[in-house]
Amino acid sequence: MRRLRARELGVVIGEMETGRYNAITDVDGVGVGHSTIIKGGGPLVPGKGPIRTGVTAISPHDGDIFTDKVNAGTYIFNGYGKSVGLDQVRQSGAIETPILSTDTWNVWKVADALFEYMFEKYDVKPISVNPVVGETQGRYLNDSRGRHVGKKEVYEALEKARSPEGKGPVEEGNVGGGTPMTGFGFKGGIGTASRKTDYFTLGVLVQLNFGQRRDLMINGVPVGRELRDYEANLAPFREGSCMVYVAVDLKLTSRQLQKIAKRAMLGLARTGWHGGETSGDYVIAFSTAKRDIDDLYAHSYRELKRENPDITQAQAPRTHEIWLNYPYRAVVEATEESILNAMFKAETMTGRDGNTRHAIPLERVAEIMEKYGRGAQHIRR
Repeated sequence: MRRLRARELGVVIGEMETGRYNAITDVDGVGVGHSTIIKGGGPLVPGKGPIRTGVTAISPHDGDIFTDKVNAGTYIFNGYGKSVGLDQVRQSGAIETPILSTDTWNVWKVADALFEYMFEKYDVKPISVNPVVGETQGRYLNDSRGRHVGKKEVYEALEKARSPEGKGPVEEGNVGGGTPMTGFGFKGGIGTASRKTDYFTLGVLVQLNFGQRRDLMINGVPVGRELRDYEANLAPFREGSCMVYVAVDLKLTSRQLQKIAKRAMLGLARTGWHGGETSGDYVIAFSTAKRDIDDLYAHSYRELKRENPDITQAQAPRTHEIWLNYPYRAVVEATEESILNAMFKAETMTGRDGNTRHAIPLERVAEIMEKYGRGAQHIRR
């Protein structure tokens, strides 16, 4: 069976409509680019290989992002991680560089390359620039000590993200920063999804690297328990981590984006993730500010009025922000589906010392979904 996304397999998450690509790039102006390094095999030689790593770039828009910053909010569910730049984003409420995602020990080299890129490409003043880089740990398959992602790979990912190619469908699975990652004991990596309404579009991209197999839930079905004996000779896997990147086209403040970022963790929880003491679970949400909130606010008030006919608009002012319930639902659904897309599209990979992460068996998943009456209606090709 070829690798399918969740919806291609008949797994439909939630009730909201997806965007054209069902990807973070459905948010107008947002681009994604990857640079992937897969080299060598056999025993680990620290500093030399085998190499299974890369970097993923997210560009909020194609303009001068240092000058035309985007509002942003962050949420750290569990802070066992090495991400760069989040404190200033939280303090200033803005992002002034593209966002990069990579393997843990590459973070500082990647941030350094992004620093150079900003001075080469944008009108950066010599006062401050705040590179934003997220990470998860991929050392089970990769020579992480070698820190093999450098300026060449960073520039390649950034240029792809800013190109027309970067505005379309997003490659998922074993690519970019997700190349060596694990998901619930299976191969993990990069996944994305989106939700679209008449009033806004919201997209999510994840770098999945967490979970024990027994915990995996797919649309409420305990798939992990059903697959506990599949390729059972697994190496121990710590709790792992996840980076979640959220884009939305509503004109939102940093405070409002932080509230949306928090809800992404509910999407992770719906896949069976409980967080771990040594997990690094970070969410970065930003706004492209393409659409005003007025229409969404009016729609929210009409819905509230339908349920409570006696309420007046003065009793439901904007400050109550009940209209945020719609992007809250969107981010939960899109995050959950992004996790599944990362796993479903990832392929079996062998890395250092012959270590192997097997792809989740999609035919078995389809059978399990049917067994539990979830009507997967899978596609066999």
